[in-house]
Amino acid sequence: MNTPRIEKSQVSLMLDAKFIRVYDLKYAEGRHYYDATRRNIDSLVAVKDDEAFRNMVPDAVSCFVIVITGNEPPRLLLNWEYRYPAGQFLLSVPAGLIDPEDIQSPCPALTAAAREIQEETGLQVREGDSLKLVNPMVFSTPGMTDESNALVCAVLHPEDLHGLNQTGAVGSEMFDGFKLVTEEEARKLIRDGRDEHGVFLPLYTWAGLMWFTSGMWKD
Repeated sequence: MNTPRIEKSQVSLMLDAKFIRVYDLKYAEGRHYYDATRRNIDSLVAVKDDEAFRNMVPDAVSCFVIVITGNEPPRLLLNWEYRYPAGQFLLSVPAGLIDPEDIQSPCPALTAAAREIQEETGLQVREGDSLKLVNPMVFSTPGMTDESNALVCAVLHPEDLHGLNQTGAVGSEMFDGFKLVTEEEARKLIRDGRDEHGVFLPLYTWAGLMWFTSGMWKD
């Protein structure tokens, strides 16, 4: 595949705010595309060569957390997290940014996933649990942003769920409880495309539901 390259000389910064930047990608004379991103120009995905692109670290991690407790059937652990652009609490998977110190670990996505699961649910990945990479990197919506997420599956075996809490919320994070979803309930959410409050689902939640119902997490 002959991939057209965008050089740094074709990129100009239009907005530089604390949590977001917008770049103008001038891909041809008089032709412009815009990229909303957290990245600085040196790490911008659009200007990476093929080798750097294939070896890049994602921005964040989204976690498919499956809990198996006592005689209960396996359940997917979701939470309601307030998403400011949507103005709603959306049924979400635990997720968070990959921090600079995570990049020093053998697998940054798994290191970040273990931390985010503990922060957002109170549960720890312990001996006998599993934590594995589902996908090293998927783009959120590459027509608008270069943001990317690794997908990680955690299968946890807590003695009980009394330790579930959301006190680890930081910054702008705002939560409103958990939802433990059986496979049958997950299939209903997939079919309905909404939670019980009639609110639409984030794509990463849909992916987690699909992964759970596929049974591939058992492999």
